[in-house]
Amino acid sequence: MRSYTEEANGIFPSVCPLDCPDQCGLLIHKKDGKIVKVEGDPGHPVTQGAICNKVRNMPERINDPNRLKYPMKRVGAKGEARFARITWEEAIDTISSTWKALIAEHGPESILPYSFYGNMGNIGTEGMDRRFFNRLGASRLERAICQSAGTAGYGYTMGGSFGIDPEDTLHSKLFIMWGINAVSTNMHQVAIAEKARKNGAKLVVIDVHKNRTGRWADWFIPLRPGTDAALALGIMHVLFRDKKVDEEFLQAYTVGHEELRAHVAQYDPATVSVITGVSVANIEKLATLYGETTPSFIRIGNGLQHHDNGGMAIRTISCLPALTGQWMHRGGGAIKGNSGFLSHNEYALQRPDLLANKRTRQINMNRLGDALLDTAPPVYSLYVYNSNPAVVAPDGNRVRSGLKREDLFTVVHDLFLTETARYADIVLPATSSFENTDFYSSYWHHFIQIQQPVVERYGESLPNVEVFRRLADAMGFEDEAFKDTEEDMIRQALDNPRNPYIQNITFEELVEKQYVKADVKPLFPGRLSTPSGKIELYSQQMKRRGYDPLPAFTPLKEEGNYPLIFIAAPNHNFLNSTFSNNQKHASMEKMPRLSISREDAGKFGIEDGIQVRIWNDRGECVLTASVGDDVLPGVVVTQGLWSDVPGTKQLVNSLTPDRLADMGGGATFFSGRVAVTPV
Repeated sequence: MRSYTEEANGIFPSVCPLDCPDQCGLLIHKKDGKIVKVEGDPGHPVTQGAICNKVRNMPERINDPNRLKYPMKRVGAKGEARFARITWEEAIDTISSTWKALIAEHGPESILPYSFYGNMGNIGTEGMDRRFFNRLGASRLERAICQSAGTAGYGYTMGGSFGIDPEDTLHSKLFIMWGINAVSTNMHQVAIAEKARKNGAKLVVIDVHKNRTGRWADWFIPLRPGTDAALALGIMHVLFRDKKVDEEFLQAYTVGHEELRAHVAQYDPATVSVITGVSVANIEKLATLYGETTPSFIRIGNGLQHHDNGGMAIRTISCLPALTGQWMHRGGGAIKGNSGFLSHNEYALQRPDLLANKRTRQINMNRLGDALLDTAPPVYSLYVYNSNPAVVAPDGNRVRSGLKREDLFTVVHDLFLTETARYADIVLPATSSFENTDFYSSYWHHFIQIQQPVVERYGESLPNVEVFRRLADAMGFEDEAFKDTEEDMIRQALDNPRNPYIQNITFEELVEKQYVKADVKPLFPGRLSTPSGKIELYSQQMKRRGYDPLPAFTPLKEEGNYPLIFIAAPNHNFLNSTFSNNQKHASMEKMPRLSISREDAGKFGIEDGIQVRIWNDRGECVLTASVGDDVLPGVVVTQGLWSDVPGTKQLVNSLTPDRLADMGGGATFFSGRVAVTPV
């Protein structure tokens, strides 16, 4: 195992830790023991040396003087952010003694971990932490804030997170970017598409907002939020009607194509146009373009799954490549995610066998406000890491109200004093990914990568693995699972007999080469992991679980009398709340804005550049209006999760609903409604 920490100067290999499909190979420049520059690794076969502004400016974040340097305890009121320095020994003792008392009085389910993928390292996000909380018997967190609805929907069709190799999209002749702002969130897919474009490929973007990706496209198709499934069904209608389907592929590799053929007869272009706002002519044109172009590729984004009907929407879109047999052509098919190809041994890494009570309650992370305010029996302690729920969780005002509870013992482990940390009783300093040992697996390309420490730990900061080892020792846990080293856990995770694609990847090879590609073959000809082994256009499994077995459209739920659908989308320079507190990144993004159509702006007396109040029953925000043609009437869009700066009202998740999507327990960030007025 290598460590570059003792070398004060030089250039060292690394990997981007962000929750991003691209997972770039990096080169870290050090001077006098400090990171001074981050650049892309030109040797990485997919990312090829190109990186985004977020990562290019990472040194400002890693070396930010506001990084937490030592453990602290609260000495002021919750939310006041007044803390005093303590030792690690005092911090661990306080946490463990408090938890022992809570377990004795209320049971271990009174403790709730809250985490997500603020750092995508597999060990740091689902290793020693999962082992510890399983052994503790704490309430189990359903980590469903991001892709769970779409993963469930896509899985019903394709049997798991399996798409085409993104490197093969160089051969695609038609790209449909559906609900993904790829320029800001999947830049290397854009780079590949640009190369294909020079060879004659066409680029179509379907979205509710003409963002950077919409402006980049050859053809941007705006549609009403939550109507994606209807548009996909309209395309299917035209494909069947005009005999532009691949009957041989449907017969050999799908089930339910005859039922689907009859089902989509009701989704004629005129009907779909009324639902989606896309003209009849454009529905016909899009369907014909898709039916006549091979190979065609659909990049399915995360955005559309954040609706009440998001799982079914992605389930529906994922059926399209089967109709024209695109999976048989290099560069044809779809990608929602490719994590199935790189799946590691989760059982060995997380050790669910350590959980004695298999009926321990589960709490969906999207309902954190309810969990802290209404759940019975109550949650009396919250341990937060790799996440900032005071900003990222839906219905944020209820979340922050819950965090204010005096009887809630909260611990936050982070790089910065985040909005959530302001409410903590104990704050712990976290290492950055460049100070850790971990392994990373992309959910887009097919490479597993290793991170070996590049710089010394900042101040007294510790990685998640070490903190949970110390907590396990303090709680008296003597299980061998807590004695495993990072190398041990990487080896255990890579040993996954159920995944033949990574049998060629070893710890030694990762250390030697930095990144190794899984041995992935095209899906067809072959057998999928669906019950039938085929693409399931009709799903008996869905029927048994109470869903429509065929792709279907269901309108969004109504929310009072608020006139506008509110979309809280990502921006270009932050990743969720990460970077929003760093001056460099915030200055590049300039200010939080609200995109509104000219028609709605005129209706509500709003002019471009003025301050507007956005509100509903959950809360209010004040943002700068951006009036134009980037959204349809009836829709407003914000971009980015901005920091909670005193004197501002810019926490947009104060407005988002915490109800759950149609499947997978997913979030419904994009299905809320608001009113807007000039300040």
